Amino acid sequence: MEQEKQLNYLGTAPVSKLLAKFAVPGIISMVVNSLYNIVDQIFIGQGVGYLGNAATSIVFPITVITMAFSVLFADGTTAYFSLKMGEKDIEGARKGVGTGLSFLLFFAIFFLIFDSLALKPLLGLFGCTEDVLPYALEYGRWIVIGFPFVVMGIGLNGLSRADGSPRYSMVAMLIGAAINCVLDPVFIFVFKWGVRGAALATIAGQIFTFVMMILYLPRFKSFKLTKDCFGLRLGLGRKLASLGISSFITQVASSIVIAVSNNQIVHYGALTKFGTDIPLAAFGIVMKVNQIIISVLVGFSIGAQPILGFNYGARQYDRVKKTYLTTITATIIVAVIGGIIFQLFPQAIVNIFGSESDLYNEFAVKCFRTFLLLIPLAGLIIPTGGFFQAIGKPTKSAILSLSRQILFMVPCFFILPLFFGLDGVLYTGPACDALAFTLSLIFVLFEIRNLNKLSQQQSPLQQ
Repeated sequence: MEQEKQLNYLGTAPVSKLLAKFAVPGIISMVVNSLYNIVDQIFIGQGVGYLGNAATSIVFPITVITMAFSVLFADGTTAYFSLKMGEKDIEGARKGVGTGLSFLLFFAIFFLIFDSLALKPLLGLFGCTEDVLPYALEYGRWIVIGFPFVVMGIGLNGLSRADGSPRYSMVAMLIGAAINCVLDPVFIFVFKWGVRGAALATIAGQIFTFVMMILYLPRFKSFKLTKDCFGLRLGLGRKLASLGISSFITQVASSIVIAVSNNQIVHYGALTKFGTDIPLAAFGIVMKVNQIIISVLVGFSIGAQPILGFNYGARQYDRVKKTYLTTITATIIVAVIGGIIFQLFPQAIVNIFGSESDLYNEFAVKCFRTFLLLIPLAGLIIPTGGFFQAIGKPTKSAILSLSRQILFMVPCFFILPLFFGLDGVLYTGPACDALAFTLSLIFVLFEIRNLNKLSQQQSPLQQ
């Protein structure tokens, strides 16, 4: 009865009400995830200095790569679950969830071992300088220990939202983040543990969230998860991965972009008055702060996916289109507000991360205003990729993700600095946002036309 009620709810309730129910917890969950890194940087900046902040920026892409394999199966499993529930294929949904969680457990163990053994070479790959290396090693060794809890937590969090419990998911994330916020100053300022203290506070919050999500499994609403659901089914695993490939590409591409940008920042920064470490630390802060806005946009996209996937599976194409249009209206408003804040108040944001030299502040302000100039365009770019993923068209979603991060951004990081030096690294942001916006708009206009045709074809049948 509960299961039937959930099916009817996704297919009949007002779209704006559904989006609010699923998006708000999704937004909070994504923002909280970002705040783990932001909070670390704030307290590290106050207690250790910009070399400590540079260390977290160097370790961050290692975390991103680990999360990439998490979302490959987490987002893929969530999309598969929603599509199968829309088709009323309960057994298919059960096996999909069990298989997805099994693959997540495999990668949780793998990355704990691999990243622990390969930490120092990875730090060098991501642009670590000699002065930053001791801080990065200390921070990274502890952060890696928390990876299994992050991997499993991401998968379980997405499933609980799709299962109709976004509030539970939100509370689990919020309490975990609160634990991190409380322990950060205690470990850094009271115990004098420096970057190690920030890492331990992060792990404590992640463990709590993971435990809460594990406790949700016996209360799964849509069906009962039993032992026969679980297992590494390779065929089904490939299907889940195909649905999560867009999120995977976005994360992997993000780590590649960070590696390239860090190395370019260090190289061209050395040729200016700013040196190597100031641009590295400041650019890392800009990327992390920007991630808050991105997280809100991704939260809307994630919140919309169960609605989009269910109604596409149920062939209610008008509701699919309405959900997408409602989503991008909200995300564009958020992105515009974020863009205005970055242009008008960059110094106030920089001050949150500690008091540094005038030279540091000069570059950080310039970085905010230049690199994030066209961030409002992300209001269309991000939910459009999620839209294609939700309706079971991972190829288009992957193309959009791959084009912005790899096809556009990586070449720009190499080409523009040849003409503009360090400024060229910063010009890469708006250049890629403009190109990605254009491609996303073309893709989605064709898809909306296709939805209109499908809707018209159904009308005579419904009559």
